[in-house]
Amino acid sequence: MSKNPKRCNTALIVVLTVLIVLMITATAFLIYLSINLVNKEADVTPTGNAVQLPHTTETKPAPTETEETEAPTTEAPEVEQVVATATIGAMGDLLMHKPVFDTARQSDGSYDFSSIFRYIKDAVSTLDYAIANLETTFGGDKYVYQGNPAFNCPDPLIEAVKDAGFDMLLTANNHAGDTMNDGIQRTIEVVRDAGLATLGSQLSGENRYSVVDVNGIKIGMVCYTWAYADYGSSFSLNGLTPVKDEGQMNYFANNNPDKLYNELGPILEGMKADGAEATMILLHWGQEYQLTENAAQQKMAQKLCDMGFDVIVGGHPHVVQPMAVLESTEDPGHKAYCIYSLGNAVSNQRNGYVSLCPGAHGEDGVLFTVTFEKYSDGKVYVAGVDALPTWVNMQSNTGVKEYNIVPLDKEAEDTWSELGMTADQVKLAGQSYERTMKIIGDGLKTCQDDLAQAKADREQYYLDLPNHPEWLEAESETVAETVIETEETTTAEAA
Repeated sequence: MSKNPKRCNTALIVVLTVLIVLMITATAFLIYLSINLVNKEADVTPTGNAVQLPHTTETKPAPTETEETEAPTTEAPEVEQVVATATIGAMGDLLMHKPVFDTARQSDGSYDFSSIFRYIKDAVSTLDYAIANLETTFGGDKYVYQGNPAFNCPDPLIEAVKDAGFDMLLTANNHAGDTMNDGIQRTIEVVRDAGLATLGSQLSGENRYSVVDVNGIKIGMVCYTWAYADYGSSFSLNGLTPVKDEGQMNYFANNNPDKLYNELGPILEGMKADGAEATMILLHWGQEYQLTENAAQQKMAQKLCDMGFDVIVGGHPHVVQPMAVLESTEDPGHKAYCIYSLGNAVSNQRNGYVSLCPGAHGEDGVLFTVTFEKYSDGKVYVAGVDALPTWVNMQSNTGVKEYNIVPLDKEAEDTWSELGMTADQVKLAGQSYERTMKIIGDGLKTCQDDLAQAKADREQYYLDLPNHPEWLEAESETVAETVIETEETTTAEAA
């Protein structure tokens, strides 16, 4: 008996229909699951890139693949900046000849020295720290008040010096022992009692140097003078009666400069131990009335540069001498800036008065200034030097004789007549300016150009440093090597 074909076709259609329905249902279910999963992911708060909106708990979802992602911002490292500056000024000899301090004597027998500093006071007072060389002693009335050969000046000079704005006096020079040991001590006491510092001579047990904090920059300073003779247990600074060596005076003999160098080594170490960030040495040296430094000064200046001093300031010749940049032969990166002689601040060494002094050079002087800068990394550099020529105007324009230290600012030359001078005196002042600038002009420009270039290089280095951290590593290694070499040298010397 054969099968029914119609019934078979119907059954097949039913089966296929069921299968299609099941496939559609399964597909719909999968679509539902996908949509639900996406919604749940959107409800989850992102933890990586969410941005909290102000005053709400809502969050901004992370950007999708089609949105542009902003790059994270990073602050650039700060460039080192100047955080402190200190300008130190130094003037030459307060060479107190008797005719000079006689003009300060009043009718009642007292002394008023203020007229000497009347016109230089503004320039000195604007400095952060001002120094002058005291070429006399305050030996008191136990000794005669006089000038050459054994200088001793009435005490009121110190009040005028203080009022003019000076902070420190150099008390080591060839006349500092003219009133013997007690005069050395009394001079220190008179200066300090007025509130000024001394440098070059000291009381028993005191350091031979000072570390002065000026505007947050610590400057190590030391002063030495040449001595006419050194007898070991005594010395003579200018050929007069020998003074017992009680450690009060910093001195050296020209025929034994090793005494200076041997003492300066420990002094430099002491300065650094006391926090000195830069160093100055102020010297009484050279040959009187010579308009250029001699070979001994040049040799000594180079040695001082090699030892590490940053600034060298000279005096004693009673005339202005040149300026120079010195490069260390020990440390290729170190330089020293030197003026060999500041000349006279005030004296009676007029044109023709001293046979050995050419022309009127004894009337000329310099207010020398050096500026230090400290950067935010703590490093201190010599940033600039300058020199203001000065002239001693001996005049009686008001019927009273005076000695005035006159600042010769060329840019203000049209105001010189207001500094108590006649037309003829203004002319003489101009001649003084020309004499001084002829001596120091080239050296001053060399120093200033060198320092300007060094500053430009330094600023560029600091500008580039954030991108080159390896430079600091190299510096650290160099410093470490230097420390090791120094320690080895010290150990060898001690052995």
